[in-house]
Amino acid sequence: MGLDLNGTRFLLVAKRLGADFSSTAMIGRQGLHLKPAELRANLEAFDAPAEATAIDRMLADGGYAEEFLRHLGARDVDSFDKSDYEGSTHTLDLNEPLSPDLRARYSVVLDGGSLEHVFNFPVALANCMEMVALGGHYIGITPANNFMGHGFYQFSPELFLTVFRRVHGYELVRLFAFEDRPRAPWYEVQRPPVATKRIMSLHSKPVYLLVLAQRVELSTPFRITPQQSDYVAVWEGRSDGAEEAAAREVLPRSLKRRVLETIPVPIRELAKTVLGHRRRRRRFNPLFFKKTTLAQLRGAEGRESLGSSGPG
Repeated sequence: MGLDLNGTRFLLVAKRLGADFSSTAMIGRQGLHLKPAELRANLEAFDAPAEATAIDRMLADGGYAEEFLRHLGARDVDSFDKSDYEGSTHTLDLNEPLSPDLRARYSVVLDGGSLEHVFNFPVALANCMEMVALGGHYIGITPANNFMGHGFYQFSPELFLTVFRRVHGYELVRLFAFEDRPRAPWYEVQRPPVATKRIMSLHSKPVYLLVLAQRVELSTPFRITPQQSDYVAVWEGRSDGAEEAAAREVLPRSLKRRVLETIPVPIRELAKTVLGHRRRRRRFNPLFFKKTTLAQLRGAEGRESLGSSGPG
């Protein structure tokens, strides 16, 4: 993968939210896959304009992202890959434990779409988390729905909500989702209002997740094995009827939903089949996904993080 219009925009958002790119590690040597006008528009939207010659230089460096990262403030840019076929500065097998000299070394570690190709994913993710210096940031641009065959894995929001917690040395700053289609809006992922709810969403288009997390402690990731949060809630007895009732008060069902629930399930399913539900599949559930505008992204600095509450 590489950095396209949404990828470069996300890095600009990350900078606005406090990410320091001065010492950047790329997992895989990331390319730039967008037009000069798109890059110029992104830079201008986030008050980081560049001359035409600078934009040409960013896009002409063999198609790779180093010059763009330097524009964001990077003094040092290292890239890591299993092979040097794309000219990475280091060869590294992320399936294996990390060398001590790479721990807590970088202000930003960027996965622009590489970890889904690494078989030993928990080890690879822990390695990336360990490479980040205290106070630094992990940035991920990663596949979610409809990427079967792209790599070994595609990921859900639950993974990152569970992994980037203080128990593993991190706080999750932002988590966005968007469909891979022209001018698609971004949606900020919200923690479930009920502990036993799952963040589920079906789509007819591929969906990406954008992850920004900050290292707040130099603890070793996954000393405690992450567990799926809704199961933890059940195990800890936090799934009683009172919780569900409270959620219904906070999140009342719409009239349309209440009417639909009176229709027998077989008839509802038949109606979906006859009428088609492609459009419904392309909707992010508003309980878990809050639509975000470019203006909101531009004004993102200073907002609170998602924190590290809930089960570790």
